[in-house]
Amino acid sequence: MAHRREPESATEKLRVSLFVSFVCLAIHLGGAEDLRHRTRSASTVETVENYDKYYNYVDLTERLQSYAQKYAHIANLSSIGQSVQGRELWVMRITKDPHIEAPGKPKFKYIGNMHGDETVSRQVLVYLVEYLLTKYEEETRIAALVNTTDIYIMPSMNPDGFEVSKEGECSGQRKGRNNAKNKDLNRSFPDQFGTKVANQPDSIPEVMAVIRWMQDKQFVLSANLHGGTVVASYPFDDSASHEGQSHYSPSPDDSLFRYLALVYSKNHPVMKTGKPNCPDNPGETFKDGITNGAQWYDVAGGMQDYNYIYENCLEITIELSCCKYPHASQLHKEWDLNKESLLAYIEKIHIGVRGYVRDHVSGTAITNANLVVAGIPHNLTTGRYGDYYRLLIPGTYNITAMATGYTTVTRSNVQVLEGDAVELNFVLEPVSNEPTFNRRVTKTTPSSPSITDINISSLNTNTHPSTQSQVVTSVGSKRTPTPPPPEPQPVQPQEFRHHNYTDMESFLRKYSNDFPSIAHLYSIGRSVKGRELYVIVISDNPTVHEHGEPEFKYVGNMHGNEVVGRELLLNLIEYLCLNYGTDREVTELVNSTRIHIMPSMNPDGYEAAHEGDERGYRGRNNSNNVDLNRNFPDQFATIKEPRQPETIAVMNWLKSIPFVLSANLHGGSLVVNYPFDDNKEMKTHYSKSPDDKVFQQVARAYSQENFLMHNGHPCARLYPEEYFTDGITNGANWYNVAGGMQDWNYMNTNCFEVTIELGCVKYPWAKDLPKYWEQNRQSLLQFIHQVHHGIKGTVSDIRDGMGIPNATIQIEDIDHNISTALTGDYWRLLVPGTYSITASANGYQPLKTYATVSKNGVEVVDFRLTSLHSESNGQSPSKPQPSHNPPEVGFESLIKDLSLGLGLEQLVKSIDTEKSFRFRGYKDISAFLQDLTHNYTKITSLQSLGHSVEFRTIWALEISNNPGVAEPSEPKVRYVAGIHGNAPVGTELLLHFAALLCHNYGKSPDITKLINETTIVIVPLINPDGREQAVEKQCTSTRGFTNTHGKDLDTDFFGNASQHVVEPQPETRAMIDMILDKGYTLSVALDGGSLVATYPYDKPVQSVENEGTLKYLASVYAKNHPTMHLGNTGCAINGQASNIPDGVMRAAERQSHMGSMKDFSMDFGQCPEITVYTGCCVFPPTEQLATLWAENMKPLLSMLVEAHKGVRGVVRDKSGKPIVGAIMVLNGGVKVFTAEGGYFRALLAPGNHVIEAVADGYQQQRQEVVVSSYEAARPIIIEFDMDHSIFGLPREFVVASAAATMTALVVTACIIWCVCAAKSNRQKDGFHRLRQHRDEYDDEIRLTSMGSKKSLLAHEFQDESESDEDTLYANKI
Repeated sequence: MAHRREPESATEKLRVSLFVSFVCLAIHLGGAEDLRHRTRSASTVETVENYDKYYNYVDLTERLQSYAQKYAHIANLSSIGQSVQGRELWVMRITKDPHIEAPGKPKFKYIGNMHGDETVSRQVLVYLVEYLLTKYEEETRIAALVNTTDIYIMPSMNPDGFEVSKEGECSGQRKGRNNAKNKDLNRSFPDQFGTKVANQPDSIPEVMAVIRWMQDKQFVLSANLHGGTVVASYPFDDSASHEGQSHYSPSPDDSLFRYLALVYSKNHPVMKTGKPNCPDNPGETFKDGITNGAQWYDVAGGMQDYNYIYENCLEITIELSCCKYPHASQLHKEWDLNKESLLAYIEKIHIGVRGYVRDHVSGTAITNANLVVAGIPHNLTTGRYGDYYRLLIPGTYNITAMATGYTTVTRSNVQVLEGDAVELNFVLEPVSNEPTFNRRVTKTTPSSPSITDINISSLNTNTHPSTQSQVVTSVGSKRTPTPPPPEPQPVQPQEFRHHNYTDMESFLRKYSNDFPSIAHLYSIGRSVKGRELYVIVISDNPTVHEHGEPEFKYVGNMHGNEVVGRELLLNLIEYLCLNYGTDREVTELVNSTRIHIMPSMNPDGYEAAHEGDERGYRGRNNSNNVDLNRNFPDQFATIKEPRQPETIAVMNWLKSIPFVLSANLHGGSLVVNYPFDDNKEMKTHYSKSPDDKVFQQVARAYSQENFLMHNGHPCARLYPEEYFTDGITNGANWYNVAGGMQDWNYMNTNCFEVTIELGCVKYPWAKDLPKYWEQNRQSLLQFIHQVHHGIKGTVSDIRDGMGIPNATIQIEDIDHNISTALTGDYWRLLVPGTYSITASANGYQPLKTYATVSKNGVEVVDFRLTSLHSESNGQSPSKPQPSHNPPEVGFESLIKDLSLGLGLEQLVKSIDTEKSFRFRGYKDISAFLQDLTHNYTKITSLQSLGHSVEFRTIWALEISNNPGVAEPSEPKVRYVAGIHGNAPVGTELLLHFAALLCHNYGKSPDITKLINETTIVIVPLINPDGREQAVEKQCTSTRGFTNTHGKDLDTDFFGNASQHVVEPQPETRAMIDMILDKGYTLSVALDGGSLVATYPYDKPVQSVENEGTLKYLASVYAKNHPTMHLGNTGCAINGQASNIPDGVMRAAERQSHMGSMKDFSMDFGQCPEITVYTGCCVFPPTEQLATLWAENMKPLLSMLVEAHKGVRGVVRDKSGKPIVGAIMVLNGGVKVFTAEGGYFRALLAPGNHVIEAVADGYQQQRQEVVVSSYEAARPIIIEFDMDHSIFGLPREFVVASAAATMTALVVTACIIWCVCAAKSNRQKDGFHRLRQHRDEYDDEIRLTSMGSKKSLLAHEFQDESESDEDTLYANKI
């Protein structure tokens, strides 16, 4: 449109005068200006577009950075995250003043190259960036578009995929479509129809980055550019039926989406014909060049549907070309075909209705207000400035603005014309004394400006390039005395009756089918008699946990004859579904909370109960006659009854979902009962939990809405003496309950649970049910509101913004921590006050802050933690850094994916596995292994370790991408079974495991990568002779337990001959030789007769080095097992103890003995080994094998993943020469040795550890490392310096000292020799000469006969004053 010329202002006159004044100065600076001009020209040459080449990641980055630098006044380049391989996800923001966030400009986005091999979009969007920037000062249309629109352009969402794609590949058969994790990004977003998408978004960095970006920016309009045909596709992309093709799935805004798709199509010369004429599908046509996504083909987890359902943004998907990666020579043509469509589509962001919603009293913006268009069941919410943009096609509409705590305002007959949007502002009156349901969000960003500070009328005047006149309706600025229309009354449940199991199931299925957008039905397990334990979840996105949204639950009918809770929960389901979208409170609750409702935890008991039961017990317990509310593990008491299937199902459920608040509905009194339910003394007195104030607050929230309950005299006729202040009570102060569910919730999960007694009569007559609904309706709603009190937030890594799971949130002076969920979000209930809050996680520096919790709403407290050793797992930047090549980074990402969320669960579901099960004898086992080796020669190697007593071969199957070749840099994992021949389950599990690995190699990318990076050795049967003796269906038989010699092989492993009474058995010798190979990282042994994972030692020892790591490894297996981690390890058939925490125990505590294989592996093989007992029956019926395999497949894979964690690295000297045999001392205890190439690897529990490296002739090295529970071990390098010290002293000092010492010794020796020589000469003539030889003595005799006798006497006597030493010397002379 033409722009009006405004009257010349004083400022403009001054600007002209200043211009004239500076002309002379400009002339003098001509030289500098000329230089600037030449520089600018050079820059232009560098970025000029030739449309003849593709830009790889480096080229793209340089070009975008160049544009951002050159056009900084309208362009800003930023990254919203990184790809799997660390490439930035670049986004170019183009608008006037791009560094400022301000209201009045709707946000638009284009995303390209989501599939890495669909490349036209990548280039076209780069061309669009250049066009908008270069034409901004040349074309009025472009200037107006940039000035009035906040445009974001992401040329490549999948830069990793692009880098491996091949130019000229049109069909997309080669790699590159998916990201570096082989995940299809357009199948990875949360889906509205409950479809379990192929990939969970929290494990895919590109998807998570885009989701966070969309949540932050609140886009209005978007397009996702693809390739493979020529068409514009609009929502929905799938349907509830998922029929594949030809099923039209309209969205509530179907007409609008068709209009928007046509805008793109009709401006595209080829697309508008509806005939792409693609070579691979020449007959394919699309009417007008557009199509409904699901009608074309069904896509679950697509991005365009996610935009519409969850992010206020309307998005279509545009296929730009038949060839996905055409030759670069085609790029200019593609740009010409799409340029006008790209621009025209952006301009449509300015149609419909736009405006602000503000508070009448304060004038401030109302954020998250709902804008409802009558007849279109799709609302949107206002942004941070109270602004909204509602795209609509021309027509007449009734539009309503509603916000919690405000009167609802409806504007009728709003006329929307072609062209610019109608401006429609709303001013809402606060409702006095009405409770607010909005969350209170406190952020550290500057507060939003008041709408009164913004000249609203000027924001949209003469700013959009349209030839149509503009209609502006500033309704919000007018006040009318007319009172607001009365609030519509919520619809109440229509039917009050008792529902048996069949009726209840039909009811739940009806509401799940009738309200699929907010209701989803699932089962958490089955009762003793096989009835489903149904749960219906009600939320605006019921099938997935939304980041930041709390999980809430109600559980009813735990005691089968206490039925009021069951019926009230069915009433509540009906109430929430019928009133969603019309009742403000219900809509707010459903949109902000994920509400899980289990009407009956004990359906078997209910079927046995009878109507009219007032105080009875019939049907109270389950079908095993066990009270389910006495069946949970207890902190003070030992629960002797076996864990029931209903209990196990609920425990698994609670550990799989991050529940925040819960209530367990009972009957028999009228009170809210809160923890603790018992105490150490098992006496009736107050047993306070650390969160006693919180529990009192939430309990009162319920009771205060129920007058009879709050009165405190619940059952005057039945229990006249009973009184509860405010209708609440501490459980143990009422009476002791050991094994209760509410205490287990609090002690073992993040969930705060109370128990609500709903009435004095347990099974009232049906005619009384309406009064129970009236008494409890508001209480049930008010209690759900309590989940939004306290604090909430996200704990993330400051480097990449990724959420940190299992981080700990600690409140000072409250001895009860909670942990973050899988994406790093958390919720912590608190009473009003100011708190000191600390977030901590393994490998990160703790972070402390303060927050004040108000009476109403929740305080948002986010933490961004800094890694303790962000450089390389504990190394300082000054130390040598290992290189990270993309494949290694990709594998590290795989380990993280499989360790977090449902990654491993999804892998298990996606892989092929054997469907037939049977127990095999020795011959069949041998044939099976030989067949595997024959069929998978490239990845398998079969060898004999030795023979049994009866000369049966003990086989070892190696699975790796290079079998038979040592790979010291890889972890080596050993799986063994059958040490006791009477327990063959482990043998069969390992045979199925081997088949799974082989069958899926090359088919499953994840399995392929694991095998390529791991050496796996499977020994399925150590005791083949015993296996031949064992008998099926003998759960406790010991037949086959020993080998042929009657020896328990697990007592035959000793480290030296002195410990052996006899030679080891041949089976033992075979395993000893294998273990002494010392190349193993981890060993897993399977046995039977219990349900528990044990860790070393079997021998009775006082303490265990590295016990934390050993226990952790066992717990990894147990927690991935559906029932083992619950701790019900006892088996009724053998009388073993139960209630073992987490299903893990030290082996000696189970059954202490000497000579075990795991102890030998620890002491002499330097390899940690855990023993897993897979079930109570040592030799169960064949029919149970399928269940046992389903239970153990995931744990077996988890150990393969775990072997890649801990710490790994290489030891070398300064010249780079690897040092073999260096000793790595872990935490001052456990030792591992470097192998060939200087490689070492050790498994460690998550946390901080110290490694000391020692090698002869080198200086000792010390490093601190941080081990994560979900990240692969990052390589570290230890470089040794030569040890120049002797006895700990400098070499030069020692050498000098030694030389001086030797010199002193030589001098001393010389002096002694001289002295002795002189003395010897004196003795020759002296009185003391002794005869030495016989000849001399004879001469003496002759002399005596010839002369004086004195001569003889002189030789016969000595002077006794001479020393022995002198005598010695004298005798030698």
